[in-house]
Amino acid sequence: MSPNRSVHDRRPVVRPLVLALSALLPLSAVAQQAPASKDPVALDALTVTAQRRVENAKDVPVAITAIQGEKLDVLGSAGDDIRFLAGRVPSLNIESSYGRAFPRFYIRGLGNTDFDLNASQPVSLVYDDVVQESPLLKGFPLFDLAGVEVLRGPQGTLFGRNTPAGVVKFDSARPSQDADGYVKVAYGSYNTWNTQGAYGGPLTDRWSARVSALYQRRDDWVTNTRDNAPAQGFEGYDEAAARVQFLYEGDAFEGLFNLHKRKLNGTARLFRANIIQPGSNQLVENFDRDEVSTDGQNFSDLETWGGSARLKWDLGRVTLHSITGYETAESLNHGDIDGGYGAAFLGAGNSGPGFIPFPSESADGLPSHRQWTQEFRVESNEWGRFDWQAGVFYFDEDVTIDSFNYDSLTLGNPQTGHAVQQQRNKAWAAFASGDFDVTDRFKLRAGVRYTQDKKDFTASVLQAVPGGTPVSGPYVANSDVDDVSWDLSGVYQLTDNINAYARVAKGFRAPSIQGRLAFGGVTQADSEKVISYEAGIKADLFDRRARLGFSVFRYNVDGQQLIAVGGSNNTATLLNADKTIGQGFELDFEAYLTDNVLLTLGSSYNDTEIKDPDLAVAICGGGCTITDPTTVINGGTYALVNGNSLPQAPKWIHNLTLRAGFPVNDASEFYVYTDWAYKGPVNFFLYESPEFRSRSSLEGGLRLGYNWDYGQYDVAVFGRNLTDQVRVVGAIDFNNLTGFINEPRTFGVEFTAKF
Repeated sequence: MSPNRSVHDRRPVVRPLVLALSALLPLSAVAQQAPASKDPVALDALTVTAQRRVENAKDVPVAITAIQGEKLDVLGSAGDDIRFLAGRVPSLNIESSYGRAFPRFYIRGLGNTDFDLNASQPVSLVYDDVVQESPLLKGFPLFDLAGVEVLRGPQGTLFGRNTPAGVVKFDSARPSQDADGYVKVAYGSYNTWNTQGAYGGPLTDRWSARVSALYQRRDDWVTNTRDNAPAQGFEGYDEAAARVQFLYEGDAFEGLFNLHKRKLNGTARLFRANIIQPGSNQLVENFDRDEVSTDGQNFSDLETWGGSARLKWDLGRVTLHSITGYETAESLNHGDIDGGYGAAFLGAGNSGPGFIPFPSESADGLPSHRQWTQEFRVESNEWGRFDWQAGVFYFDEDVTIDSFNYDSLTLGNPQTGHAVQQQRNKAWAAFASGDFDVTDRFKLRAGVRYTQDKKDFTASVLQAVPGGTPVSGPYVANSDVDDVSWDLSGVYQLTDNINAYARVAKGFRAPSIQGRLAFGGVTQADSEKVISYEAGIKADLFDRRARLGFSVFRYNVDGQQLIAVGGSNNTATLLNADKTIGQGFELDFEAYLTDNVLLTLGSSYNDTEIKDPDLAVAICGGGCTITDPTTVINGGTYALVNGNSLPQAPKWIHNLTLRAGFPVNDASEFYVYTDWAYKGPVNFFLYESPEFRSRSSLEGGLRLGYNWDYGQYDVAVFGRNLTDQVRVVGAIDFNNLTGFINEPRTFGVEFTAKF
C-alpha cells in the first residue's frame, strides 16, 4: 500500500491477498498435474471442543478457527507474547498499552480498550477449561499446547463469563501413559532467547504426569538519549512460566490436576512523544525506532499462579464433570506516559522530543487478587437422537488496585497521588444445552443460561506518601443484575462432505465499575446485550485434501460498554452506547496444493458502527484534528461519535501460510514455511482523527529448516516482520501526539528435539 494513501480512503484493501494468491498459481498448477500416489495425502480430521465435548469441527454450528502443531510453533518462534495471534485468525485482533502484561482481545470488532486493571472484556479467555477474568491473567504464555480454538459470536450458553463477542480457548498437552517430550531452543536478534520443553509419562498404571516450562528473554533494544534518566534502556524482558499436571485414570473416574506459574520482569509499554505528523497518520520525519528521550521510570513486574482440578465420573447413562479453578496475580506497571521530557505548565518547554505541555508519570499495581471458579456439569452418554448437558457455575473474584502518580520534574521523582480501588465480584449461573437429530442429515441445537452477577466496589484517595491514610472517600458503587442468554442453531448435511449451518444467539456482559479518582471519579456502565445471527458452510473437499469454512454474520449490541479515555483533562469514563451494529463475513481455507505443499488462508470483513446520536466524548488534549461533528458541554468541546466504527476494529484481516517440503528420503526433508498477516486501519479512540487512525499493516515471517529421523529433530533459521515495517499501533491523546509502535524485525535460529 502506498505510504501516501489517504487515511480517509476506506475502500477494502485486498492487494496483498491478490498478490499472494497470484504467486501460488504455479504451485496450484503443479498440484493439478501431479500424478496420484498410492496413499494420497489428506488433512487430518479437525476435532474441537467448542461445545464442551470432542466433535468434528464440521459438525459444530459455530464459526471456529483452530491453530495447532507446527503453525502455532512457527508463529511464536521469536518469543513474542500472546499478541502474535492478532490477525492470524479471521476477525481476531489483540493489542495492549501495557506491553506483554495486559492483552486486550477483539472478535468481530467487539472488545474493550479500557486499561484499568479490573476492566472486563467481551472476549472470554479460557485456559484449560478455567475462565481467566482478570486482564493480567489473559497473557499467560503459550507453550506445550494441544491447540488453540477461536470461537466467534456469543458463547454464553456453555462458557463461564462475559462472552458476547466470543471465546479464545487454550488446551495444554495432557499427560498420558505414553512417555514423550520435547526441548526447543531458539536464539535471535537483540540477544533474544526462547526456550521451552516438556516431558510426560506414566508414574503408575493409573497415574501419569507432565511437566512443561518456558523461559524467554530479550535485551533492551531502545536507548534513552536523556542523560541521567531513571531508565536508560527499554523493550527488554525476562519471563519464565511452568506447568505441572497429574492425571489419574480409573475404571469410571478421571482426575486431571494442574498447577501453573508465571513471572515477568521487563519494561512497560514504551510511549513516544510527538511521533505522529499533525494532520496525518504518518510517523514524523527522521523517526528513529531505536531511540527515545524520556525522563521517567519504566518497568513491569508481574507474577501469577494458579491451579485447577478437573474431575470426571462415568455414571453409565451420564457423565459428571467438576472443574475447580483458582488464580491469583500480583503486579506493578510503571510508565512515563507523556513519552518525553521538558514539560512546562506555562507553555515553555520546547526541549526534548517536541512540546510536552505537562508531565504524566503513573503506575498501576495489583497488590491483592484472587479468583475462584467452580463448575458442575452433567452430560448424556450417547442417548441416541437426543443428547444434552446441564450444569451450574460459580465465580468469585476479589481484587485491590493501586494507582500512583509521580512528579518527574522534581528531584527524586516524588509520588504525588495514590488512589485505591477494591472490588468483589460474585456470580453464579445455571445452564442447559441439547441437540436433537431431526433426521439423519439435520440436527437442531439449543441452549439457555441464567446468570446472576453482583459487584461491590469502593475507592479512596490516600495521602501521597508510602502507607498514607485516606484523605477522601470511600466512594461506593455496586451492581446486582441477572440475565438469560440463549442460542438456537441447526446443521444440515448437504452432502457427505458439506454441511450448512445457521445460528442465532444472545450474549450478555455484566456491568462495569471504574474509580479513577484523580481523573473524573467513579463511573459505571450498565449491562450490554448482543443478538447475533450467522450462517455458514463447512466442507471437506477433494478427498479431504482441502477444508473450507465460510460464514456471514450480523449482530446488534444494546447498551454496549465503551470507555472514553484521554482528552485535555486525561479523563477515563465508562459509557453505554444506545446501539452498535456489526456485519461481515469470514473465510477459513486449508489445502494440500501438492503432497508436499500446504496452504492455509484466512480472511474476514467486519463493518462496525456506533448508533447513538447523543453520544459525545471529550476530544484530544493537543495536536489532533477532529473530523467528527463537535458540541460544547459545560464549556468543553466534545465529539459526536454517532456513525463511527468501533476502536481497534479493522475492517479487513487477511492471513496466509505456505509450507513447501522437499524430501531427502523417507525420514528427512528440507522445508520452507512463510506466513503473512494483513490488518486494515483502525481508530484508536471513539472519535475520529487522522492522527489517531492507524495505517494498514502487512507483516510476514519466513522459516527455512531441515528435519530428520521422521520429524524427531528440527533445525531452522527464521525471520519475523521481514519487511521491517514500522507502525503506530496505539496512542495517548491527552497530552500530545504520543504513540507506541509494533515489534521490530528479528532473525534467529531454532533447534527442536522430540523424544
